[in-house]
Amino acid sequence: MITKELDLVRINKEQPLLLTDSRSLTDPDRSLFFALVTAHNDGHRYITDLYNKGVRQFVIQHDFVGMDVIPDAICYRVENTLKALQEIAAYHRQLFNIPIIGITGSNGKTIVKEWLYQLLHDRKSIVRSPRSYNSQTGVPLSVWQLNKETELGIFEAGISLPGEMERLQKIVQPTIGIFTTLGEAHQENFLSREEKCLEKLSLFESSDTIIYNEDQDLVKYCIEKNGWTNKAFSWSQKNTEANIYISQIEKNVDHTLISLEKNNVRIKIPFTDEASIEDAIHCLVLLLYLFPEEQFEHRFEKLDPVAMRLDVSKGVLNNMLINDTYNSDINSLSIALDFMSRRSVDKSQKQVLILSDILQSGMVPAAFYRKVAELVTQKGVEHIIGIGPNLMSHSNLFAMEKEFYPNTESYLQSGRWRNLKDSIILIKGSRKFRFEQISERLEEKAHQTVLEVDLDAVIYNLKHFKSLLRPETKIICMVKAFGYGVGSYELAKTLQERGADYLAVALVDEGVELRREGITMPIMIMNLEEHAFNLLFEYNLEPEIYNMKMLEAIIRETERRGILNYPIHIKLDTGMNRLGFSKEEIINLAQTINSQTGVSVKSVFRI
Repeated sequence: MITKELDLVRINKEQPLLLTDSRSLTDPDRSLFFALVTAHNDGHRYITDLYNKGVRQFVIQHDFVGMDVIPDAICYRVENTLKALQEIAAYHRQLFNIPIIGITGSNGKTIVKEWLYQLLHDRKSIVRSPRSYNSQTGVPLSVWQLNKETELGIFEAGISLPGEMERLQKIVQPTIGIFTTLGEAHQENFLSREEKCLEKLSLFESSDTIIYNEDQDLVKYCIEKNGWTNKAFSWSQKNTEANIYISQIEKNVDHTLISLEKNNVRIKIPFTDEASIEDAIHCLVLLLYLFPEEQFEHRFEKLDPVAMRLDVSKGVLNNMLINDTYNSDINSLSIALDFMSRRSVDKSQKQVLILSDILQSGMVPAAFYRKVAELVTQKGVEHIIGIGPNLMSHSNLFAMEKEFYPNTESYLQSGRWRNLKDSIILIKGSRKFRFEQISERLEEKAHQTVLEVDLDAVIYNLKHFKSLLRPETKIICMVKAFGYGVGSYELAKTLQERGADYLAVALVDEGVELRREGITMPIMIMNLEEHAFNLLFEYNLEPEIYNMKMLEAIIRETERRGILNYPIHIKLDTGMNRLGFSKEEIINLAQTINSQTGVSVKSVFRI
């Protein structure tokens, strides 16, 4: 192992792929792996595995097991690997003298970013945060994408603790800021809402302009307290003297009309919920600021919904599931309830909410859960299932059909989830409650087979085939149909431990199941369907693409989500006339792939 100091100039010149998650490895030769140390994991434990897959450059902060078996690896030793990642990105940002839009707030950051991209991508070369990469790790990975062709950068930044935004500000250095909303998320980590607001606003320390809704009194106060009124570009539905005055908002069945009387602007958006209206106005105000003389109203009619964490799936017993098991605060709960209301087309379906304790309120529990109960009642929930000690303690506040449990395990053990039928069910919980255990039981399953198998025989066969191949040749093992009925997890775990390079499954839900069971190796999906894109990206699954329709669909989706170089596998038809690109399609296939940045080809194979 060769140990060196981290040279920001040289690293920036070489432009490696920055890697922080070993499961996201796509190009070993170009990857620089940062062994991040967190409260729950340590990236150093994955270094030898990445070395065996071809990675040769690592940023480390301490010794690790296997240092003596990676002789030609280059390790840059630093005091803190996360800080090193941020410093590299901050140095890289300084090389670009272009407009950079920084977005922060409690809600709406990702949607505003994605809609700005939809509105502007045909007129400027834009780099933006992939998906919701707004954390201490996600922001530097996003900014690292800036390149010599970039004309505009759009990056979101989120925080949960005091002091975090200062580090992100040095990385993003936005010239234009957008403050979306100030909600309750992470409030327990701040002494007051004012402290949290000022912390978020510090992203715009060096910005020329700050776009915000001045009807949010506290945000307006904090901007004035910072002495930034000279760079504020505000909008309002109340103050006619704001930079942009929203004179009318007219909701219709499937669209909303937003009028700006003194600017002589009227836009139509294909959404009617309050959150989408506010997000669209932020985008509108930015376009008015950047292009005051241009007409762009027609662009808003074509805005696409942004895929967030609200996954919709079919459940057992004629249920529809809306799965939001990522986080839980009152603002996102309101958005999710609005979403459920819009999806509730069949009025015979009961609206059911499965809700965990909300851990980020910063309010006195009694007052906070009274607010939650009022919201749930207002949104038309007919049956609430509350999970967590705080919800149990305040169950009397909820007037609808109700049941409460101290934890997820007690609810599952009760068996009451089997009684849910003919309902639209919103599953909304904080991560610690592991609500995925509930959704897995309520989802409709397509496969179920049981068989005993000799894993020793599988290991013997794998070794035998490897002995017949050159050392550099990789092996992909087919475990579709949940391991052909032999138990996908046990089989996959064995293959992963014994040196297989890839797994292949038929359907996305099979790959998801393997990921949830801890399988980290690359997984190929043989039959991709468009409705499964959310899970595909969330669980880092790699699809096989065999026709132009699916190729164009996944390219559109990666561009919509801000994903770059997502790995795909191309299947060619060389004579069997089944699935795969034909000889006549090759030129069009190559041109399509070369004209975009959303996907990259990991392998090509034929049948």
